[in-house]
Amino acid sequence: MSHVALLIPLLPLLGFLVMLGFGSSLKEPSYGWIATAAVGSSFVATVVAFFLLLSDANRSITVNLFTWVSTGSLNVHAALLVDPLSITMCLFVTGISALIHLYSIGYMHGERDFNKFFIYLNLFVFSMLVLVLSNNLLLTFVGWEGVGVCSYWLVSYYFEKDSAASAGKKAFIYNRVGDVGLLLAMFLIFHATHSLTYTVIFQHLHDFTPTTATLTVLALLLAATGKSAQIPLFNWLPDAMEGPTPVSALIHAATMVTAGVYLLVRMSPVLALSSSGRWTIGIVGGVTAFVAATIATSQKDIKKVLAFSTVSQIGYMVLAVGAGAYSAAIFLMVCHAFFKALLFLGSGSVIHSLNGEQDLRKMGALKKYLPLTFPTFMIGWLAISGIPPFAGFWSKGDVLTNVYEYSKPLWILGLITAVLTAYYMSRLFVLTFRGQERFRDVTHGHDPHESPWIMTTPLVILAVASVLGGVLDLPWVHHDSIAEFISHSVAPVQGLTSASATAQFGLAAVDVVAAIIGILTAFTLWKTTSPWPTKYESTFLEHVWRWDDFYDTTIGRPAQEIAAFGADVVEPKILDGAVTGVAVATRRSGEGLRKVQSGFVRQYALVLVAGMAVLVVFLTSRSW
Repeated sequence: MSHVALLIPLLPLLGFLVMLGFGSSLKEPSYGWIATAAVGSSFVATVVAFFLLLSDANRSITVNLFTWVSTGSLNVHAALLVDPLSITMCLFVTGISALIHLYSIGYMHGERDFNKFFIYLNLFVFSMLVLVLSNNLLLTFVGWEGVGVCSYWLVSYYFEKDSAASAGKKAFIYNRVGDVGLLLAMFLIFHATHSLTYTVIFQHLHDFTPTTATLTVLALLLAATGKSAQIPLFNWLPDAMEGPTPVSALIHAATMVTAGVYLLVRMSPVLALSSSGRWTIGIVGGVTAFVAATIATSQKDIKKVLAFSTVSQIGYMVLAVGAGAYSAAIFLMVCHAFFKALLFLGSGSVIHSLNGEQDLRKMGALKKYLPLTFPTFMIGWLAISGIPPFAGFWSKGDVLTNVYEYSKPLWILGLITAVLTAYYMSRLFVLTFRGQERFRDVTHGHDPHESPWIMTTPLVILAVASVLGGVLDLPWVHHDSIAEFISHSVAPVQGLTSASATAQFGLAAVDVVAAIIGILTAFTLWKTTSPWPTKYESTFLEHVWRWDDFYDTTIGRPAQEIAAFGADVVEPKILDGAVTGVAVATRRSGEGLRKVQSGFVRQYALVLVAGMAVLVVFLTSRSW
C-alpha cells in the first residue's frame, strides 16, 4: 500500500522532471502525451490505492517517508495520510486532470510555449496531490503554496497581454492574504496541541479553549476564502479566465479552488468545537453563493459566466461545511468536478470553433455546427441547473436538504441561488447554441467547426460522469455510499438531524421547481437577441457589485498615495536626507581638520612650542 500511495504524487512529479530534462528537444505533441501519461498513471495508482484502502479495517494508512523538521517540541514528518477523504480527493483530481491534459494536447496545438504549458500542468497536479495527501499542516502548506505559484504561472501564461499579467498577480496576491489565515491557524493549533500532525491534533482537541477554537476556525475560514474564492477574496477567480481554457477547467474543477473546502473538511474535528465559527462559515458560503450567482446573470464573456458559477457552487460547499454536512460538501465537490470540467472544456470547444471568440453576443445557433459539443454541453447545463437525474440534482439537493435542517434563512438563500443558477446557465446555453447566428464576422463568413477527437473524447467521458455521478450518494443508499465512506474521516456534528423521507421528497420537488423556474425565465427572456435585450442585464452586476472599485477606493488608491508620499517625501527628504546629512557633516568636519594639516614644518613647530608653553604654565600654576 505504501508504495502505491507514494506513486500517486510522484508520477506527476516524474512527468514534470522528464519534460524539464528534455528541454525543447522534443516535438510539440510529445510533451502533451508525456504529461497526460504521468497524470493518467497517477489515476490508475489512485484506483489501486482506493481498493487497497477498502480492504483495510482502519480505513487509514500513514506512509512515513522521513523526518523533515525536528526542533524543540516541533516534530514534523514528510508523510502521507491515505484515508477516505484524501483518496476521494485524489480520485477526482487525477481523473479530471488526466482528461484536461488530454484535451489540452488539441487545444494548445500551435502555441509557442506548448512544452512549458504541460510542465506547469504536471507541477500543478503534483502540488495539489501533496496538499490533499499530507498528514500534517506544514506539508499541506507546501502543496498549498505550490498550487498558488503554479496558478500564477498558468493564469499569466499569455504574459505579453497586460490583462493576463495583471490577472496572474491578482490571483497570487489575493491568495497570499488567505495564506495569512492558514499560518495563523497553524500557530494557534501548535500553541494548543504542540503538534501539526492531523491525527495528533484530533487526539488533543480537549486542549483547545473556546476562544482558541473559534479563532482557529475563523483563521481556517480566511485561508479558505483566499484559495476557494469566497467573500471577501473571491474576485480574483473571474480574472483568472485570462489563462488558457484548460487552465480554467483545471483550477475550477479539479485543483485549486477545491483546496479551501478540503482544508475545512479535513479540520472538521476542530470546526466542531466552535458553533459560532461554523455559523460564520455557513453565512460566508451562503452569501457568496448568492452574490456570485447574481453577478453571473449579467456577464457577457462565456468563461466569466462559468467562473462566477464556480464561485457560487463553491459557496454551496462552504455552506454545507458550515451546516456540518461534510459528506454533502464532498459529494457536491466531486459532482461539480464532473460537470464544471465538462462546461469549461465545452466552452473551450466553442471558443476554438470561433477562432478564440468568447463574447456571448457573437455566438448563437451553434447547435448544428458542433454535433458533439452541443449534446455534451447540454448535459453539463442540465446537471448544474439541478434537473434530475443528472449529478447536480442529487449533490446540490443533498446540500440544501442538510442546510434546511440547519437554518431556514440560509436554505431560502440557497434556494434563491438555485433559481439564479438555472437562469444564468440557461441564458448561456441559449445565447451559445440557440437563436440567431451572430458569429459571421468572427468566422469571416465560414461555418464554425467541431473540435478534433482529442478534445471531444474528454467531453463525452465527462458527460457520462455528469449523468451517472449521482449514483455515488443517492438518498436511499446507506451502505457503500460516499457519505458512509467519508464518515471515517470527518467528525460527527452534535445535534445535526436528518430530514424525514417525506421531507426529503418534498425538498427535492422544491429543488426541481426552482430549476424549472430559472430555465423557463431564461428561455422566455432570451428567445430573441435582435436588438440585444440590455434591459435584462445590470451594469452593477456586470461590474461585480463594484467590488473591485470598492477595493480600489479603500485599498488601492490610498496605498498608491502612501507609496507616492514615500517616494516623494519619505525617501528623498527623510531617508536620503539623513544619509546626506551624515555625509555633509563628515565632509565639513574633514574640511575643518584639513586646515590644521597645512604641511609647513614651521607651523607644526610653533604649535608644539605653544603646547609646551601651555603645559609649563599649567604645571607651574599647580605648584603654587
